[in-house]
Amino acid sequence: MKVAQIIPYVYLVLAVLFIYDAVDKYLTDQNYILSVAFAAVGIFMFFFRLRFLKKLKEEQQQGSKNK
Repeated sequence: MKVAQIIPYVYLVLAVLFIYDAVDKYLTDQNYILSVAFAAVGIFMFFFRLRFLKKLKEEQQQGSKNK
């Protein structure tokens, strides 16, 4: 369960790295669109995984109350 709590932050770190890569490519007049797309996916996955973990914890708490 502890690994599942770390994974969203891995996505966030990857998004930051892709944002840095996109800015670097933009400043050197290279194609940066793919890096921006990966950064957007990383940010989306960060919030999606946090929401999923929250729902999972709520279900576990409700399951322990019903027993």
